[in-house]
Amino acid sequence: MHKKADIQKVYRNFLEYKLNLEFNFNQSGVIPYRKTKDGLEVLLITSLKKKKWVIPKGFIEFNLTPFESAKKEAYEEAGILGTNETIELGYFGNQKSIGICHVKVFAMEVTEMLEEYPEKIRRSRKWFNLMEASSVVEVKEISDMISNLASRIQA
Repeated sequence: MHKKADIQKVYRNFLEYKLNLEFNFNQSGVIPYRKTKDGLEVLLITSLKKKKWVIPKGFIEFNLTPFESAKKEAYEEAGILGTNETIELGYFGNQKSIGICHVKVFAMEVTEMLEEYPEKIRRSRKWFNLMEASSVVEVKEISDMISNLASRIQA
């Protein structure tokens, strides 16, 4: 017969193991850009909770490629449509409370801005030049991708 202390120890170990489980999630996003007479501009949107300037991104849907999923997020979150030219800019890991999100980022030239889109009332959107955009984005990897955008899309 098991002692009560042994059962409690096994239960504590189980709870500790359960709390330490880490999940990995895959997301994709785009850095939407347009070419102007003054150079490239990047469209950023506000995050839902903290209202920080971010790029459109989300979980990769099982029936879509990472780029297709990122384009869908760009439509839903920013109300933009873009070219199908796929330029992968890089990826980064984002620690969340339940695990690590691996985010693959693409460049997308914007071809149309819509007046109505699913998350219009939940987010703001704004065009920035590259220097401004890289300074307002808090995620260093995204900031670096924005800073290097001109050289990547002209390559």
